[in-house]
Amino acid sequence: MEWAWLIPVLSFGAAPLIVVFGRFIPGKGALLSILAIAGGFGVFWFVFGSWLDATAIENCFTDPSTGALTCHYERSWFNAGLPGLTDSVGLSWGIIVDPLTIAMLGLVTFVALMVQIYSLGYMHGDPRFGWYFAVHALFAASMLTIVLADNFLLLYVAWELVGVCSYLLIGFWHELPSAREAAKKAFIVTRIGDVGLLVGILLIWRDVGSFSMLEAFEAVRTGAMSEGVATAAAVLLFLGAMGKSAQVPFHVWLPDAMEGPTPVSALIHAATMVVAGVFLVARTFPLFEAYDADPLLMVAIVGLVTALMASTIALVATDLKRILAYSTISHLGLMMLSLGAFGYTAAIFHMLAHGFSKALLFLGAGSVIHSTREQETGNLGGLRKVMPLTTFVFAVGALSLGGVPILAGFWSKDEVLTAVNDHHNVVFIVFALITAAFSALYMGRALFVTFFGRLPGTMEHVHDAPFSMAGPLVLLAVLAAGFGVISFNWPGNFGGFGTFLFFGHAEGFHFTYWIGILSAVVAVAAFGLTYMIYSRRIFSLDQIRARFAPALRVVENKYYFDEVYQWTIDRVVFVFSGFVAFFDRAVMNDVVVNGPADIVRKAGVTLRLHVTGHVYSYTLAMVLGSTGLGIFIWLRTV
Repeated sequence: MEWAWLIPVLSFGAAPLIVVFGRFIPGKGALLSILAIAGGFGVFWFVFGSWLDATAIENCFTDPSTGALTCHYERSWFNAGLPGLTDSVGLSWGIIVDPLTIAMLGLVTFVALMVQIYSLGYMHGDPRFGWYFAVHALFAASMLTIVLADNFLLLYVAWELVGVCSYLLIGFWHELPSAREAAKKAFIVTRIGDVGLLVGILLIWRDVGSFSMLEAFEAVRTGAMSEGVATAAAVLLFLGAMGKSAQVPFHVWLPDAMEGPTPVSALIHAATMVVAGVFLVARTFPLFEAYDADPLLMVAIVGLVTALMASTIALVATDLKRILAYSTISHLGLMMLSLGAFGYTAAIFHMLAHGFSKALLFLGAGSVIHSTREQETGNLGGLRKVMPLTTFVFAVGALSLGGVPILAGFWSKDEVLTAVNDHHNVVFIVFALITAAFSALYMGRALFVTFFGRLPGTMEHVHDAPFSMAGPLVLLAVLAAGFGVISFNWPGNFGGFGTFLFFGHAEGFHFTYWIGILSAVVAVAAFGLTYMIYSRRIFSLDQIRARFAPALRVVENKYYFDEVYQWTIDRVVFVFSGFVAFFDRAVMNDVVVNGPADIVRKAGVTLRLHVTGHVYSYTLAMVLGSTGLGIFIWLRTV
């Protein structure tokens, strides 16, 4: 297992090689990137197998803070000062391999591999083909480093690398003004949250004296870290998670990130970046649940608000990729809600089920866009006639994410709802069920508007996805359909994913019948309703739209978050910054800094006027000065 560090290193090594030698390599380096992530995926299975026998391996132990079997490997980075002295400083780097790490390694490597293979067909002919795969490799490597990091400093470095790569990939087609603006927006908004993450890390280091996560968790467990520090650190870390995972009010960057290539959207939404925030909360869960677990209530509230708000926007969005984007925000909110309800295993379970389904949906949408050059759902329809494979896999992803039995999303969503029902009041479970219903509605709407109904005459020439794109779609469809069944706690000796990935104590998933039956009925009814509205056109929504026009206008404008932010920047930030600039220029620069210098300079100009160069002038000045001095002394002595 100590070789787990190879998983990100392979992709880290591929990125510069593609940049430097890509033009000399067949495929402009794309195959090198694919081989690197494929190698990482192979190492993952080796690590997974080793972990299963980890009880007999050195450096593996049952973590008293998490209750999970954990393997820790650490190497010294550098030391400053003499060893043994109290003022000496040492930094080390290492990896943590535990059930959370293994689950995330499997998700990231598999999805990244599928996306890169898919990109061979989707990005074919792009003039920056090699550069795309280089950044792609760096992106995956950075996320894998976050997953493996055993200390906050290494995590933060990889965290920022993920942000840089997202900027480069979202703005990949930088010739388009919209892509440039989207990249800047994503970079700036996530940086705001990252400030909180950095301050939280420094706060932990100040209190614990180390960046080590295990030492921080041990300090919390033993009470060496005070309640105030633990709570403040958890809240600050959550700010970083809110930025990366697009939680309200930092959610505005994610829909605009759709300006990047569709495979990039699949990777960002399914396995990297946005799930980094959920992973951070899961990794640092001992800080959140310490003492009275007050930070978890904030996590639950933010998650619920995000899930409900994003789901309503997805109901009215018309761009196919933006529907999926708001769906991602909503489901990330459900994951945060689950974490806030102590549903640690349920959140990670839903992260995996959502990751497979969402990657499938985005790649399916990419197949549609690649063939039709259209992503506005109002201009699509009837594509099942010309794109049967894409229709099938997209339907699998949509039904799974909508919570239709027995697909993966049904089981994971049931666990999330069960966790919320067990640890929060009725308000939380009611709104969570409403969010689940909305999820089925907007996924049914996207499915039936795009693939059913009448095929436009201009799209009769459309063809299905080529083989390089179809292969990943089929594999992802298999996992989106069957991952839930194989992961659930069925009767017998198989404990399922809940027993594998536990927190505090081993616990298999348990099916809550009233929640499962209710959510299943709601999901099936929602898909049936959307089929009748958007495919059969039995019902018309015009009257509903007219009756609720004011409310719909608010939702269609995304609750005016972008407008409020723009107004704040224009009317507050720019005005305040203008005042600060004026104060800096007129007061600090002209008065405080340059003022004394100007006084000295002007005094010198004045004093130099007596310098004439004539001897008689100097003689007269000395005589007058001596006379004046003599008179002054005489007056003092009289």
